[in-house]
Amino acid sequence: MNNIKTLFLLVTLTLVLVWAGGALGGKQGMTIALIFALGINFISYWFSDKIVLRMYRAKQVTEAEAPDLYSIVRSLVQKAGMPMPKVYMMDQEQPNAFATGRNPTHAAVAVTTGIMRILTREELQGVIGHELSHIKNRDILISTIAATIAGAISYLAQMAQWAMIFGGHRGDDDDGGSPIAAFVMMIVGPIAAMIIQMAISRSREYAADSGGAEIAGNPRYLAGALRKLHMASQKIPMHANPATSHMFIVNPFSGGGIVKLFSTHPPIEERIARLESMSH
Repeated sequence: MNNIKTLFLLVTLTLVLVWAGGALGGKQGMTIALIFALGINFISYWFSDKIVLRMYRAKQVTEAEAPDLYSIVRSLVQKAGMPMPKVYMMDQEQPNAFATGRNPTHAAVAVTTGIMRILTREELQGVIGHELSHIKNRDILISTIAATIAGAISYLAQMAQWAMIFGGHRGDDDDGGSPIAAFVMMIVGPIAAMIIQMAISRSREYAADSGGAEIAGNPRYLAGALRKLHMASQKIPMHANPATSHMFIVNPFSGGGIVKLFSTHPPIEERIARLESMSH
């Protein structure tokens, strides 16, 4: 069922991208958008880890450079029966982490310098267990493809905005997109991409929490880490791309209103409550 749901969501993302191309450029724009969407899927599959890691200027670290982190990752992958992923560090003050890659054999775990400063060894085990669970469940490819296409939709929305400003006098015909459709796409496109991101992320975060707790050996490790990470995310800003926010263990953006409405993560209180109920 999860595979069917994932396929449906990814196809929907692609259709939104094609529709956006049609709104901007009619039939020709739709064809270009379809080719663009297929290209994005291909690039995301083969180069997803490199794209996201380069976006955050993550640096691969050796065991000599990060012995404690390496020790935790190695012990947990051995316990989970998984290949050893590459380990990366991001120079970011906000404590956070994510995993990326196309499969367990080609995977990477990235943590910020901030997370190494505020978490205990047990709490860091909970975080790494969560990310390894994403890798084991093959969530990371899905998340990266969703992030890439959602980012493309947002980019097309910006193009639609400029098209409305400089080309709003053109009428609707077979060769060009409708200004009204372009205006609707400018508003609805990013929202549709965000809703699909949210649907992918929320259901899988609970599963990764549960699986990560089992890998780490104690659900309270991750529960304690989530409390600290959530509090820090409200105080310490992070230079992040909104299209990739669902990949992080906690939402890197703080705020209420529309930001909270379209959060890509389940409520942190609910995640902690579920983990604590596991410990009983």
